[in-house]
Amino acid sequence: MNKQATLDQLQDMKLHGMMRAYQAIVSLPLHEQPSLDVAIARLTEAELLDRKGRKTELYLKLSKLRYNAVLEQVHCSPARNLSKDTLLTLAECGFIDRAENILITGATGCGYVK
Repeated sequence: MNKQATLDQLQDMKLHGMMRAYQAIVSLPLHEQPSLDVAIARLTEAELLDRKGRKTELYLKLSKLRYNAVLEQVHCSPARNLSKDTLLTLAECGFIDRAENILITGATGCGYVK
């Protein structure tokens, strides 16, 4: 089976992440191409990441959020009672593993964290 037929079949099966990873692998020189087990691991990981990414994009689209907020854009200041350390600790989501709750209080947009 030739490379193009494999790419066509991956596309027909809607395995887009795997297809892109396969293209990347076959474009490498022969002496740099990974072994079969490593190649299969890369292909499956690429497909998994692609599916998770598409699912996240879908959920973000369905959520109809007005703003694309990212942690790097959150203003941390003593007036907001929010430090970068507190924000990074919350971003790690360790409170979920510890079965703890967080309470965010204050007027809309002020974002006080307790």
